[in-house]
Amino acid sequence: MTSFAGADIHRPPIASLPYLKSIQEHPGYSSVFKSDRLTFGLVAPLEPYAGLPWPTLDSHAEAVRLVDKTDFAAIWLRDVPFYDPGFGDTGQVVDPMVYAGWLAASTRRIAIGTAGIVSPLRDPLIVAKQATSIDRLSNGRFILGLATGDRPSEFAAFGSDIGNRVERYRDALGVIRAATEQSFPQHLSRFYGALDGGLDMLPKPVAPSLPIIAIGRAGQDFGWLGNNTDGWLWHLSDPAKLASVIANWRSGSEGRFRPYGYGTMFDLLADPNASLEFKQSTMRGGRNALIDHWKRQRDEGVNHVALHMKPLQRPFADAIAEMADHVLPEFAT
Repeated sequence: MTSFAGADIHRPPIASLPYLKSIQEHPGYSSVFKSDRLTFGLVAPLEPYAGLPWPTLDSHAEAVRLVDKTDFAAIWLRDVPFYDPGFGDTGQVVDPMVYAGWLAASTRRIAIGTAGIVSPLRDPLIVAKQATSIDRLSNGRFILGLATGDRPSEFAAFGSDIGNRVERYRDALGVIRAATEQSFPQHLSRFYGALDGGLDMLPKPVAPSLPIIAIGRAGQDFGWLGNNTDGWLWHLSDPAKLASVIANWRSGSEGRFRPYGYGTMFDLLADPNASLEFKQSTMRGGRNALIDHWKRQRDEGVNHVALHMKPLQRPFADAIAEMADHVLPEFAT
């Protein structure tokens, strides 16, 4: 009979990356979020589909491999379980955790993040198991973004109470932290099951903690978010107010790095000298104006920008090539 005496129960043999000492060493997190640096990501699907409720996904594999060869830092996946004509968008269509697993096998460098998993609609232990599995299989390239969700029709379909989603968000995050960070955890949940110390969840993440960021405010105040998450990814707000928003987000951090990023609909115009405009939640302009704009935002404290190419008016490959050749090098270290 095989003996397991002395075996390290915290390290299943499924990935080559050793356990890391801190989240700052986590490959995905550290490549996306760095103090005083601005990085760029892309929101899936990686294709324009303006005016349509869902993308074709016809060339998504080629697009993913193309992006993986550039200096884009991350691919972000949305959690949209249903098509609701009232909202008119399905995200990348496929389930984000399933897609993240596929991305882990289809890429070699780029970080993979969720923006974000609607935690009140999912069992937090299942989310924890999925997230740590992807983190291990990708050699530490996974970032778990959690959101509360805002589509009443989806909550009704799941039989979930939208009225207490803010409280369940906090509760679910506590369950995920306990299951992924503790050995044989003991944790009492208000809305979910109890962990009594008799079970251990494997695998553990590659770092002491799984990178978890808030997508949107999730109904929480900055103090709670700053103490319980590893960063904040929001939608693009009024650029004129951005500096004060970031200052409020980082107040009381006592020297701890609190990354800030935002997501935006994006259209890179072919004319490199075209002016920058913000219209109908879309950032649109030529590369020179965008470079100037993003350098100002970097100086204001923005760490990451996630670009959603849905309104793009030119071929995806052309826009990515221009970004890779002319924009990303301006922000390289």
